[in-house]
Amino acid sequence: MTFPYPLQLSALQAAYKQKSLTPRKLVLALRERALALNPEYHLFIHILSEEALAPYLHALEQHSPADLPLYGVPFAIKDNIDLAGIPTTAGCPAFAYAPSEHATIVAQLIALGAVPIGKTNLDQFATGLNGTRSPYGICRNSVLPHYPSGGSSAGSALAVALGVVSFALGTDTAGSGRVPAALNNLVGLKASKGLISTAGVVPACRTLDCTTFFTATAAEASQLLALTAKRDPKDAFSRDNAAWNSGRAFGVPKRGFKFGVPNALNFLGCEESQAQFTHAVATLTQLGGIAVEIDFAPFLEAARLLYEGPWVAERYSVAGALIERDPEAVLPVIRAVLQSAPNTTAVQAFEAYYRLQQLKVLTDDIVNTLDCIITPAYPRPVTLDELVAEPVKRNSELGMYTNFMNLLDYAAVALPVGFLSNGLPSGVTLFGRAFTDQYLLSVADAYQRISGVTLVGEHAMAAPAPSTVAKRDRTALLVCGAHLSGLPLNWQLTERGATLMRATHTAPHYALYALAGGPPARPGLRRVTEAGQAIAVEIWEIPTQHLGTFLAEIPAPLGLGRVELDDGEWVSGFICEDYAFASATPITATNSWRDYVN
Repeated sequence: MTFPYPLQLSALQAAYKQKSLTPRKLVLALRERALALNPEYHLFIHILSEEALAPYLHALEQHSPADLPLYGVPFAIKDNIDLAGIPTTAGCPAFAYAPSEHATIVAQLIALGAVPIGKTNLDQFATGLNGTRSPYGICRNSVLPHYPSGGSSAGSALAVALGVVSFALGTDTAGSGRVPAALNNLVGLKASKGLISTAGVVPACRTLDCTTFFTATAAEASQLLALTAKRDPKDAFSRDNAAWNSGRAFGVPKRGFKFGVPNALNFLGCEESQAQFTHAVATLTQLGGIAVEIDFAPFLEAARLLYEGPWVAERYSVAGALIERDPEAVLPVIRAVLQSAPNTTAVQAFEAYYRLQQLKVLTDDIVNTLDCIITPAYPRPVTLDELVAEPVKRNSELGMYTNFMNLLDYAAVALPVGFLSNGLPSGVTLFGRAFTDQYLLSVADAYQRISGVTLVGEHAMAAPAPSTVAKRDRTALLVCGAHLSGLPLNWQLTERGATLMRATHTAPHYALYALAGGPPARPGLRRVTEAGQAIAVEIWEIPTQHLGTFLAEIPAPLGLGRVELDDGEWVSGFICEDYAFASATPITATNSWRDYVN
């Protein structure tokens, strides 16, 4: 589908700077587009009037495009997120209220120059993954109308896919920010819990909820995350972003990254979905990734806890009072999902929490050995007719590979990877440890740039490719002495969760010395211009959060600097101050500290 407006962030910014377009002209035209599309797709519950848009447009006219990073960027808001002065319904008219202030994330975006177009449709109380559970109308797929849009952030995904906004806000508790992205050929960023504020968001499960972004590209999601990932004192579950997960972490993933592939996947008989997934794995390998088979059973067991365990009671804490007072105000399918909640006991809740913690230990042991894991976004698409016939079963199938993510505190990105033979979009999910969001987006961006998949909008890949290397939450560290595996100080690495990546050699430009003092005996590595040799070393990876405590234990004259490897790569590693060599013993001829001490 061709769009008459440049909606990707970089293209829109360029149009504004060139004065070929103004926010007022674009926003008012997009409002008309939204009004025209809404009767068919039911993507909006509320479209802002020209009068309601006027203050936002007037405020922008006091600025230039250079002043604000999101100057004049149109966006949509899932209608469980507050926009001041506009009713928040959470998909339930009887629940509606009029907020007096914006949700924190909405306030952030408006302050950055973005303009809200309207409030989008959703599965009632964000309980569903299909987009049909709304009294405001069924949300049909943007490509094939006899398929659902996916949910619960149904209208938000459609607003981006149908070219009404540049990006949209959704929420994700069980997959609501990822399933509709995959079904509509979008990127869906479910950032680490607490990274994007949920203050001013109607809870589904307060302890699990995440605010999400829908975009055409991973690069746009990266930019939005970098602008909004800030601790919010209004949100008790908000968390500080990690230094290694800032916007500067977005880049090109180094070849050799390891990605997990589940050992047993069920596509529910859909050979095309399986073929799409197999192709996605092959594309990651083409990018330089190394596929590692993993046991997926503990992840799937955790997923079942979300709706088979007491977390349903957490959902009931929001809608329960209304159900008890006026049961007909809530859709029958939502009441059916929540009906077991009042009988849940505190004992059951603690038992489920204990089991979840046991499962997290198992899954973390897997995740911690990898850079990311790839899963299908869903096992197979379901039609609207199938959802009518079996609403709970088919909805559950859509969440087979998404429900565990927030329970286990992982970051995730939905990534479009192609189309089925009938034209329906297909997608996968990349996930990893909390606060690896920018790294996951880097992998997704690299994938999009080589995949050849047609993306949303004419200018979907107009932005230049990143020129820096993507940063990870692990730091490569070269050791050459007592920290080598099996030697006296190796415990300082292993107790911090460091893992041995490989044994290798430096470039042939180094001399090795045995330093005075000890125990333990220690070497000094020195770069030289003459008579250098390749010295045997090990490369370890240490969690970046523990690197500071490791540095604090390094005594003079040793320190960390940059060391060149035999393949030309430079890594952080042990070096020695020059003054110490005056009393040191040259041992370069051994080429190895291990050989010297043995």
